[in-house]
Amino acid sequence: MSKAKNVVVAQSGGPSPVINSSLLGVLDAVKDFPKTFGTVYAGWHGIEGVLKEELLDMSAQPSEELRLLRTTPAAGAIGTCRYKLKTGQTEDYERIIEVFRAHDVGYFFYNGGNDSMDTANKVAKLAAERGLELVATGVPKTIDNDVGDSEFKLIDHTPGYGSVARYWALIVQNANEENRGACPSDPVLVLQAMGRKIGFIPAAARLADPNREMPLQIYLRESGLTLDALADNVNRQLKADGRCIVVISEGFDVGEIGESKDSFGHTQFSSSGTTVEQTVVNYLNGKGLAARGSARGQVMGTDQRDTAIYASTVDIDEAYEVGRKAVRIAAEEGSGWMSTILREGGSAYRVRYDKVPLEEVANSERSFPEDWIAKDRIDVTDDFVRYARPLMGESWPAVPLAGGLQRFARLGMSFADTKCKPYVPQAYRK
Repeated sequence: MSKAKNVVVAQSGGPSPVINSSLLGVLDAVKDFPKTFGTVYAGWHGIEGVLKEELLDMSAQPSEELRLLRTTPAAGAIGTCRYKLKTGQTEDYERIIEVFRAHDVGYFFYNGGNDSMDTANKVAKLAAERGLELVATGVPKTIDNDVGDSEFKLIDHTPGYGSVARYWALIVQNANEENRGACPSDPVLVLQAMGRKIGFIPAAARLADPNREMPLQIYLRESGLTLDALADNVNRQLKADGRCIVVISEGFDVGEIGESKDSFGHTQFSSSGTTVEQTVVNYLNGKGLAARGSARGQVMGTDQRDTAIYASTVDIDEAYEVGRKAVRIAAEEGSGWMSTILREGGSAYRVRYDKVPLEEVANSERSFPEDWIAKDRIDVTDDFVRYARPLMGESWPAVPLAGGLQRFARLGMSFADTKCKPYVPQAYRK
């Protein structure tokens, strides 16, 4: 590209405690290439903002607010969406090209998971077909850690996972104190974790107790156990210890619970008529416990992905660096890549930032390693602990306070002037 072109950065899917750190990495890195990148816009609420031509001017934001993005969780700063660009939505794709052309956009950074990488790849290819010079680059994000391959060659872990792992380690520590004190009346505590199809989040509960001193049982979606087997395991624990903490995936098979689907077609267990946790609690109490008292439970909600104080400092730093790396890739390598985190060998935890083809990430699917599941199917192995423990970090994040409350970034609502006709995204038309 002969002259500086404008930039659009957008986010898609569920948020994370560190998603805005990646955004800050992108914003900081574009300043290193003033002859390459022009004005930076953010798609307000992801790709929907691009379709509606709602482009938030990030270049006009106060620097003191942008600095706060490092410890601002979730996606309130520029928004996210769950709008899926499907292959047949040709008008949507053409609209994106129209908006990019109207605003002289030559660079598109998309922060998200596999679906987002697929979208970025398709947009870049269509732009080339339409004669628009557009460099599309992916920035990885998901708390589920399901982006990439099962051999960890495309990406070792995704930004967001280290923070949710830290959340679960600390929550289980506190839950253990509750269970120790309340076990004469409430000997069983059931905690439901996110992770509809993969077990990395509930597995992180083991980080609270790497020496296995708690009466802790972990039920991944991949465990393959039945409710009856779960009840037998819990009662064995009660006979041995008098109490039991159960961490269970929202995707654990307890039969039909009336789950709903989001716009990506993904199952939403926590938005259904009942929950896995409630089903398990009812089943245990109905079958009977091998101890006096009853089971009780709790469903951890969106706080797993939107709580700043539980964020991992390692995760914050790595999220920032993959954002910066994405910009360098776009400036030096061109289109069709995602920035990535790869772990170096050796006993000390070290990573390097690299690139992988968008197309490979979009067509990949990670599974939880079978050899990281314990033989009894209710725990994870030390290999998992060695993998996940460094991602938690060693310290609390420095979240600034104002008047005793967390001080998050609050961006000014300064949008680019519209140049295209109003547009309703295809999926929203009746």
